[in-house]
Amino acid sequence: MWKRILFILPLVSVAAHAQVAADQLGQLVAGELDSLTTLYEHLHRNPELSFYEEKTAERLISELRKLDFDVTPQVGGHGFVAVLKNGDGPTVMIRTDLDGLPVVERTGRSYASDTRTKDDQGADVGVMHACAHDIHMTSFVGTARMLAQLKSDWSGTLVMIGQPAEERGAGARAMLQDGLFTRFPRPDYVLGLHTDAGLETGTIGYGYGFVFANVDSVDVTIRGVSGHGAAPHLTKDPIVIASQVVLALQTIVSREVRPTDSAVVTVGSIHGGTKHNIISDEVKLQITVRSYSDETRKMVLDSIRRITANIARAAGVPADREPTVKIVEEEYTPSTYNDPALVDRLLPVWKRIFGSDRVVELDPAMVGEDFSRYGREDPRVPIFMFRLGTIDPARMQESQRPGGKSLPSLHSAFFWPVPRPTIATGVKSMTAAVLELMSE
Repeated sequence: MWKRILFILPLVSVAAHAQVAADQLGQLVAGELDSLTTLYEHLHRNPELSFYEEKTAERLISELRKLDFDVTPQVGGHGFVAVLKNGDGPTVMIRTDLDGLPVVERTGRSYASDTRTKDDQGADVGVMHACAHDIHMTSFVGTARMLAQLKSDWSGTLVMIGQPAEERGAGARAMLQDGLFTRFPRPDYVLGLHTDAGLETGTIGYGYGFVFANVDSVDVTIRGVSGHGAAPHLTKDPIVIASQVVLALQTIVSREVRPTDSAVVTVGSIHGGTKHNIISDEVKLQITVRSYSDETRKMVLDSIRRITANIARAAGVPADREPTVKIVEEEYTPSTYNDPALVDRLLPVWKRIFGSDRVVELDPAMVGEDFSRYGREDPRVPIFMFRLGTIDPARMQESQRPGGKSLPSLHSAFFWPVPRPTIATGVKSMTAAVLELMSE
């Protein structure tokens, strides 16, 4: 009997200690909210494109160094790794992304971006945080401040990473190739958050298992035999062949993918020909392919190759003019799989803080997110990306009213999150998650 009591008491003490820390979050976050909102507006006004996040990284690094993090810059480009050791315990990694998008902002906010820059092709483009990575970064800094103030309430190693080039699906791979899991403490858990353009602010969204998709870019070149538009019998028309390919590709999802599985095959670009009366010699297609399982991904990509090659053969295209199908490997993003046990562990924490009605399960989405690579790098490391509501309640109600104004999506020039309550929720949810994991 006495042995049982002595065994239980330390566990109760740790749980109560973590609860005390969680109860402080509201006041602590409120004390930082003005400063964090100012930081958010600065980041929003000054976005940088993928691979060009130099000043963004510098600003976040300066914030973390003030909190006594040991920061290593230039990891995988403009990425950085910040480490705060606080005794024995688990290693928890928190990731934020840094980059903006080539979008001209049209929100009308007082802090709207009017930034313009040159892209990789030298074109002059506007830049905007249209995917709200500025909310991610601000919540990230706020979480660092909270955990620095609450060091007596957790024990372990906190690793906070700023990742470049998420929008191009390349930043996570670059950081891993630069030694993220070998040069720095290997995580026991990896956490990330992402804004949601269809969820009310103050709400946390989650999902089990697959939550984001495999994303593949496929370049197809269909070759023919050119000639005069008045003499098609002397040609092999690649435009007709390409048209047949586009239609046939639609049967992959409807007739080859298992009905209980999910996939998308979208031809986003088709270019061929120069003039009305010329049958061209080639047509180029650009295709986006989305899937969840690796098996479905392979099947869909193999089907694109098979269909394209055989339609060209059926049209009589010579062997030396067969089409090419290129999977653009540098743009591939693997699917994101939330560890179910990790999800189950954190849901009660958030429900206690925000209320059960504010923690909602969401359907998987067919968008890509290279956060997935942190789980793929080492299958023993569980990852969890949750979603953060961004929309003011009045705007949400208006969008749901018959005939009401619909909400803009992420990547829209008109998308804007309501800053203060969204940031507060982001900081509290991520801080509470780390406190739970660090209470082991």
